[in-house]
Amino acid sequence: MKLKQRVVLLAILLVIFIFTKVFLIDNLDTSAANREDQRAFQRMLAGLRVALDPRLEHTLQSPWEIAAQWVVPREVYPEDTPELGAVMHAMTTKKIIKADVGYKGTQLKALLILEGGQKVVFKPKRYARDYIVEGEPYAGYDRHNAEVAAFHLDRILGFRRAPLVVGRFVNLRTEIKPVATEQLLGTFMTVGNNTCFYGKCYYCRETEPACADGDIMEGSVTLWLPDVWPLQKHRHPWGRTYREGKLARWEYDESYCDAVKKTSPYDSGPRLLDIIDTAIFDYLIGNADRHHYESFQDDEGASMLILLDNAKSFGNPALDERSILAPLYQCCIIRVSTWNRLNYLKNGVLKSALKTAMSHDPISPVLSTPHLDALDQRLLSILATVKQCTDQFGPDVVLVEDRMTLSHL
Repeated sequence: MKLKQRVVLLAILLVIFIFTKVFLIDNLDTSAANREDQRAFQRMLAGLRVALDPRLEHTLQSPWEIAAQWVVPREVYPEDTPELGAVMHAMTTKKIIKADVGYKGTQLKALLILEGGQKVVFKPKRYARDYIVEGEPYAGYDRHNAEVAAFHLDRILGFRRAPLVVGRFVNLRTEIKPVATEQLLGTFMTVGNNTCFYGKCYYCRETEPACADGDIMEGSVTLWLPDVWPLQKHRHPWGRTYREGKLARWEYDESYCDAVKKTSPYDSGPRLLDIIDTAIFDYLIGNADRHHYESFQDDEGASMLILLDNAKSFGNPALDERSILAPLYQCCIIRVSTWNRLNYLKNGVLKSALKTAMSHDPISPVLSTPHLDALDQRLLSILATVKQCTDQFGPDVVLVEDRMTLSHL
């Protein structure tokens, strides 16, 4: 063999060796990441049941101090939370020392301060579990049980971006009225033998109060995020107009995502992938009302999209509002870790996991069976949507590796 031919042959072998090595390293990295996703999934399943236990082991801190220390830019609570049951027990049992009208918004709520100075948001029960909210996907009152279910779904998906929520029964006559501000107290009334209130909000009306069963009102309490983490409100790029006959641009422009990718904070960092995660989360719970979202202030797009206000969910189990998935099917990208987690939850695992996670809540059963069944059906639709994307663009484009080291030091 001539020298020139030998040189060419060696060069070809060298190229093959380099490509083989790179391919193997990439596959090893991917396999290692997938194995870690599988281990994280198994850890989640093992810790699903949260017994509401007041004991705090190995710490002299209050439950409020512990929960405040959990919060970091990319998580509201860490993966390993042995104190979660104690924090949630405190949320549902600690004495209410002040009650006021809720913060600004369109729906009825009350702001409570619990013993130890912790703020929580109380949302009252408005519907029976089997009530079906007809009409637009964002119709109806807030659903208190939806907040509880959404929090546990956040745990199951491994996002950890939703503030802690737990069900609670309160006695309006003995626990709320004696510590209520004049503004809140002025909205109390009696309807038949039931104590009611209508609060202060955009849609709050004296003719539409929330009523207890006698004096006992069922509701949800959401843990207020620490004041050291002030929030910044953003208009959701896939928000609705809420005007009949007027469409938002994303509703008629299939290339809309290309425009979003050119604007801050979606042109770099994790925010666009957070939007995709949130679309998946909202589609599962049936929430078509995320017109705005919150992140931490001055985050320059680096902090998480916080999954606040999930109560316009679980209204109609028969309604699968596909437009909620627009960020997913228009951008055709998804985190590998999210894709893996969704696949682990197939074949009835999601429904079973959520039912288990909510089983210890004081207002259990939190969801009716049709709503649990709807989750599994919607999951299949999400997986089919991603498959359409990978068929069109290939998995290397659609499945995005975006893993971040999260510090709780």
